[in-house]
Amino acid sequence: MAGGCLCGFTSLAAGTLDLDQGTGDPQKILMQEWISTLMFSLDIQTGREESRQIMKKCARAHYDHLKMDEVLLPYIGDLKKFVQFLTSNWNWVVNFDQEKQIVIADENKDFCVCPLVNQERTVNSAVLCYCSEGFAEMMFSKISGKTAEARIISSIHRGNERCIYEIKLT
Repeated sequence: MAGGCLCGFTSLAAGTLDLDQGTGDPQKILMQEWISTLMFSLDIQTGREESRQIMKKCARAHYDHLKMDEVLLPYIGDLKKFVQFLTSNWNWVVNFDQEKQIVIADENKDFCVCPLVNQERTVNSAVLCYCSEGFAEMMFSKISGKTAEARIISSIHRGNERCIYEIKLT
């Protein structure tokens, strides 16, 4: 769940979020533009649900790369403690309806923090946000010990002001 995309978790966790994603690094720009073009094409060439399932699976690579199991270790089994961490350390607005087992997570940022996105030169594709759904599902499943199903409520790449997710625990 990091702005439009949950990919910013490690930067946020480490307190090193690079807000200047338009650094001018030609290799980074190439990577971001290539991926953006791929996402835009995927969005056009496949059905919504097909794109969603592909992108959710892509979340595994980033989750593992960021060693999220280690990051989440102190919070396993204590969703309230994890929510406190998200609100106090990352400035998120999180509501957890314990009775319904639904988390509403608002990243509370007006930009996408996904490292795959170049704010200045990218083709924005909302299909990239499905990766965030997969990331949220893995993260909240790990914390709660339950199956998590995430859904984008609001996304910067879809023209909204912030990225907001609904996560149902079953």
